[in-house]
Amino acid sequence: MGDVSDAPGRPYVVRVAAIASLTPLEELDAEPFLVDSRGQHAMCARWAAERGYVVTRELLVRALRPDHTVLWSDVEAGMVDVFVAPSRRVLERALASVEQFSAECARRGVRLETVGSAEPAYDARMKARVHRRLSMPTAGYDGR
Repeated sequence: MGDVSDAPGRPYVVRVAAIASLTPLEELDAEPFLVDSRGQHAMCARWAAERGYVVTRELLVRALRPDHTVLWSDVEAGMVDVFVAPSRRVLERALASVEQFSAECARRGVRLETVGSAEPAYDARMKARVHRRLSMPTAGYDGR
């Protein structure tokens, strides 16, 4: 369950860092889910909410070293208890080495989870929405 007590009378909420892959827009036709970072983060947020957890950090990375400070600064600050990604495939794109990252999580006592749900099937309209959102980020487009 999401609420665990770390001190009498004070609830503790499990804090989650959601990992999404930073994949270039040019790969949209071949890998729409990997390009759709918003969809990846939404999948992680649903997973966390179903468990009563709270997403405290959204990471958007590509081939990041497992020891990079962006991964561990919030853990060290006590703001992250669990890393979650939509799938192993996303982790493989986001991190330079999933095995080394898993080992570092174990060493630091931080859980690493994957949502495990099937990736959504993207039709032409969904791909167009992702394309618009990513190609016009400074034009005020909100992705709808």
